[in-house]
Amino acid sequence: MSRQLVPDFMENGENFADDHEDIGVGIGENIEEGRSRLPSSLVWAIAIAATIFFACSSLRHALFQSTAFDLGIFDQAIYLLSQNQTPFSSLMGIHILGDHAAVIYYPLALLYKIYPDVHWLLLVQAVALSLGAWPSWSLARLAGLNQEESRAIALIYLLYPVVFNINLFDFHPEVIALPALLAAILAARLNKLVWFCTAILLVLSCKAVLSITVAAIGLWLFVCDKKQRFGAIALLLGVAWFLIASQKIIPYFSGSEVAGVGRYSYLGKSVLEIIINLILKPQLVLGKILSFDTFKYLFVLTLPVIWLLLPFSRKSNLKYLTSLIPAIPTLIINILSDLPFQRSLAYQYSVPIVPFLILAIIAKEQAIKNTNILNQPLSSAPNTAKLQFKNIQIRQLWLGMQLPKAMIIWSLIIFLLLGESKDFILYANRLDTWQATREAIAKVQPQSSILTDNRLAPHFAHRPTVKLLSQISPQTNLAEFKYILLNLRHPWPDTEKIGNTLANQLKNDRAFQLTYQKNQVLLFKRIAD
Repeated sequence: MSRQLVPDFMENGENFADDHEDIGVGIGENIEEGRSRLPSSLVWAIAIAATIFFACSSLRHALFQSTAFDLGIFDQAIYLLSQNQTPFSSLMGIHILGDHAAVIYYPLALLYKIYPDVHWLLLVQAVALSLGAWPSWSLARLAGLNQEESRAIALIYLLYPVVFNINLFDFHPEVIALPALLAAILAARLNKLVWFCTAILLVLSCKAVLSITVAAIGLWLFVCDKKQRFGAIALLLGVAWFLIASQKIIPYFSGSEVAGVGRYSYLGKSVLEIIINLILKPQLVLGKILSFDTFKYLFVLTLPVIWLLLPFSRKSNLKYLTSLIPAIPTLIINILSDLPFQRSLAYQYSVPIVPFLILAIIAKEQAIKNTNILNQPLSSAPNTAKLQFKNIQIRQLWLGMQLPKAMIIWSLIIFLLLGESKDFILYANRLDTWQATREAIAKVQPQSSILTDNRLAPHFAHRPTVKLLSQISPQTNLAEFKYILLNLRHPWPDTEKIGNTLANQLKNDRAFQLTYQKNQVLLFKRIAD
């Protein structure tokens, strides 16, 4: 609703605002209070979500279902940083900055200086993901949505399958960027320049590829949101960090191109070559963009909010969909990848898209509230406002429920369908080796080098050398490992054959001794130098 119309409503609308103060911010309530005061129910929702997220990821790790890719990688690097050692990932064979130039590892290492434990990362992830509900609510209130609608928006965010799934899938620094992206948009709309720059820098520190999203935000703010100063800053910072990270930092610390370039080998061998081919040879990508796989990905990704994004009338203005512009780079990156799991909601790749889906919902709800009144002359505003309120009441009936309740119920249904909580059923099938694995791990000395599989490696990350079975070959010299731990009953699928072959080899190798064996969990220790 246009804020300029509020005084006329108060004067001529026969106390309309007193009776219907939930139509929008600015009618019968303090807009500044609406921006900052978080309702206690949402505070509890955020706290409960963070607790559930942390409990689920911690339980998954305790059940030996977390993986070296990616929890072990980040845990080892951050641990080494906390010990003032070079953060060289033995799992990847490179300095950790050569992966995604994520400088956020350095401040995270301060937590490990208090006490080195992987649960710090799981806690940071759970809290960061949950806090995204706060700016979601604030953006909704700022757009004129009432308390119930704003709370529903925040709960849609918390119930988004991508949010829960990424929490369950190990740890990824880009989760910290998710609430920061929403906070940056909020800061821009509130004209808070320092907070905006802080949020943008935090996003850029999480992963090099997010610089493309930041640049897209800058373009969107400049052109669509009419925030030229904020847009120019984001665009400049995004482009600058992309060039610095992709052309200098990552090649310097990894000795090769940006991680993931191989997924787009049909487009080129380098980042710049891929960008050029995207512009000059669009025929190379049209097949992927128009494929069934792409339409399936877009449908599943937007399913939690799909009916909220549809036009609200035949003549409705689709301007609210411009809020999705900053999500386009991530969508293109995921769609064009040769790896199908990049288009799965179980992985981290769709995280930067979620904030802009939330923004699009907010923009649409704002458009619905404004559309009738803004098309009427000012003299008829009070009567139009009453009519608008009736239209809102009618529109909010969905299966006999008001719209906020329908939003939440739909989100809950989709969460149950697409959320990865069902994986805990699979975890239960592997509990028969849980105790044996714990006993074997207890026999491994701290800091000793070890070779193991993808599920067990995260429990040995606090040492300079931990490697996976996938990293060795028949010619590998096993003398670099003090211990070799294998779970032959529940092996990592990709290295099952390697594990069986290695177990038979070690039983006949005098340099190694089988020091523990139970339920097909085997621990070998090197006894000869």
